[in-house]
Amino acid sequence: MRIVNLTEDTRKNILENMLKRSPNNYGDYEDKVLDILNDVRKNKDKAAFAYTLKFDGVEITSENVKVTEEEEKEAYDAVDASLVEVIRKALVNIRTYHEKQKQNSWFDSTEEGTMLGQKVTPLKIAGVYVPGGKAVYPSSVLMNIVPAKVAGVDRIVMCTPPGKDGKVNPSTLVAAKEAGADEIYKIGGAQAIAAMAYGTESIPKVDKIVGPGNIFVALAKKAVYGHVSIDSIAGPSEILVLADESANPRYVAADLLSQAEHDELASAILVTTSKELAEKVSKEVEQFVAILSRKEIIQKSLDNFGYILVADTMEDAIATANEIASEHLEIVTKNPFEVMTKIRNAGAIFIGEYSCEPLGDYFAGPNHVLPTNGTAKFFSALSVDDFVKKSSIIYYSKEALESIHKDIEQFATSEQLTAHANSIKVRFE
Repeated sequence: MRIVNLTEDTRKNILENMLKRSPNNYGDYEDKVLDILNDVRKNKDKAAFAYTLKFDGVEITSENVKVTEEEEKEAYDAVDASLVEVIRKALVNIRTYHEKQKQNSWFDSTEEGTMLGQKVTPLKIAGVYVPGGKAVYPSSVLMNIVPAKVAGVDRIVMCTPPGKDGKVNPSTLVAAKEAGADEIYKIGGAQAIAAMAYGTESIPKVDKIVGPGNIFVALAKKAVYGHVSIDSIAGPSEILVLADESANPRYVAADLLSQAEHDELASAILVTTSKELAEKVSKEVEQFVAILSRKEIIQKSLDNFGYILVADTMEDAIATANEIASEHLEIVTKNPFEVMTKIRNAGAIFIGEYSCEPLGDYFAGPNHVLPTNGTAKFFSALSVDDFVKKSSIIYYSKEALESIHKDIEQFATSEQLTAHANSIKVRFE
């Protein structure tokens, strides 16, 4: 990996390079995506199934688009029983963590005759998109469905592209059933997003769409926002390791590559105060890349978006981590908890040398659907909050309103909104 001395200029250049990976920079595909969305909106099943045949090479109809109980049973037979057990163990951790996020409605009343509060209501129907293709991610199935289930969503619909055999990947299907998906449909890509956003004869319209996907899926989610809610427009994976001379270079190198293998656009960055650690990590990376199965993808990721930055001070290193606002941030220093208190921007923070990033991906419990491309400055991980809506509750008795009605009338009149003022005034004529 390239080793660079951290300066204001290098920090700025890296940030500019990282932003090139944003889905917002792929405008060339937008027209194609809009054509698909409009076609499915107009022609519904007919268009959705035609695109599935075109892009996935599978003939889907209204009779076979929905996964059947028989297909679910076949999936359980095909998946190793030990993997099913691991999925169930992970589910316990994920569910336990998300249950702590759940909020209840609240109400406050006063002796003057007022009651104010907030009513928390789960969404009625949520759509979960699960990618197919080169890789299969049952862990993402769990992470997207569990918070919806904990929130109390009435109906959870999942869409995922079929394989060449016309079926859903068995581990994906098992994970979906274990997590609590109510319906699973064999459709992927922008056409699946369109189907969930607008509804077709076979696939219901949802209130919100969550889940990762390729550039077509990302742009489709962006385009349908407003017709439905979405979680975020996810970019490529990224990891930043913040380390000092106490870090184990072999562990750091392994962790950097755990994200670089996702995608040629993935980013892996080490920021350290130790030149010696930087050089050792670079050597360890070379040795790992030579033996890992996805070495071509890893090497391209490192060539394009991999950096080892050597900072003069830990303060400079922390400032850089906050500016990059990485999806995953590992802190491997002598005093990691103290450093953690100074981190403002990160999707998930992993503390200490045994809290490696894959722990969060699969098993610990916190959600691995995280903000990317610097959006951790203002976005959070997927949570139960994403699947509820909050309504304000306001009650005033006649006596309570009478004591303040002139104040409201004056306020409304000052804004020249006389109908507002009149709405209050008529009650006390």
